[in-house]
Amino acid sequence: MTKVFQLPTCPANPDSLPFGPEHPWLAPLAGYSDLPFRLLCREYGAAVCVTEMVSAKGLVYESPGTNELLMTLPEDQPLVVQLFGAEAFFLGRAVELLRQSGFGWFDLNMGCSVSKVLRQSAGAAMLGDTENVLAVARAMIEAAGRGRVGFKLRLGLDDASPVLPDLALRLEDAGAGWLTLHPRTARQGFGGAAQWEAIAMLAQRLTIPLLASGDLFSAEDGVNCLKSTGASGVMYARGAMHNPAIFADHTALLAGNALVQADAPRLRAMISRHLELARAHCPGKAALWKMRSVVPRYVRTLPGARALRQELCRCNDWEELDRLLDIFLGSPG
Repeated sequence: MTKVFQLPTCPANPDSLPFGPEHPWLAPLAGYSDLPFRLLCREYGAAVCVTEMVSAKGLVYESPGTNELLMTLPEDQPLVVQLFGAEAFFLGRAVELLRQSGFGWFDLNMGCSVSKVLRQSAGAAMLGDTENVLAVARAMIEAAGRGRVGFKLRLGLDDASPVLPDLALRLEDAGAGWLTLHPRTARQGFGGAAQWEAIAMLAQRLTIPLLASGDLFSAEDGVNCLKSTGASGVMYARGAMHNPAIFADHTALLAGNALVQADAPRLRAMISRHLELARAHCPGKAALWKMRSVVPRYVRTLPGARALRQELCRCNDWEELDRLLDIFLGSPG
């Protein structure tokens, strides 16, 4: 009997997304922004979360693993599904399928500079063919509706081939709901410094929201970026990977409040909550393997972090993980 591929059903999405300095977003993070991590970030104040990058072609062809990337819950709203690919047919069809399952908001990745994505002419490689970008955009917007699709951009493939502001303005005209700019070229990857001045330039030209990304390692970075660029909001990526409480810090700074120090008790509480969510929503030992790689990021600045990482590599059960955390951070309060 042929197995029928069934996408997860998405709980009711809101009719609009929150934009503004007071509504920080969680970026799509391959291997990290799964359901447990998104739920954790929401508890700390993430206003919108974006899924891990999903292959449009993989979704249409019912590739194994696609369902896991799209698992969600009522409390995981509002949720944006980030897709990648380079062919209008597959991107449009993927959005159709997702709409049928209740998903309402979508994003096209044109920022990823990882070689395996570039080899598929996807991610940042799309910036080399703006006419194809617009064909893909029209297909996605036709399937989703105007204003329901965002686009993640970089400055271009390299310094010699910039695509802004022309591409951004054409996407706006095509019906994009928002744009996100990581102000580096594809060739830069994550090297050098993000050119926040490019965000400021583009923010002045657009009438749709522009989210800022790039070098937002702390809430201070995010608030400073907002002040210096005039962007509609920020999208935390690497900063959230290291500290999901960055969203609470962001809110505190905007309110003029002092930040709570990331001491051992605070970190232990955050890790304990992530463990609880992972065990509830990840199958089998997958949650344990993931937490063995996640915990070192949270404690990387504390003395003894390297030794803990080495111990975690040998950890094979939850009891041992709890014991190691008790030794390193103390028992949860």
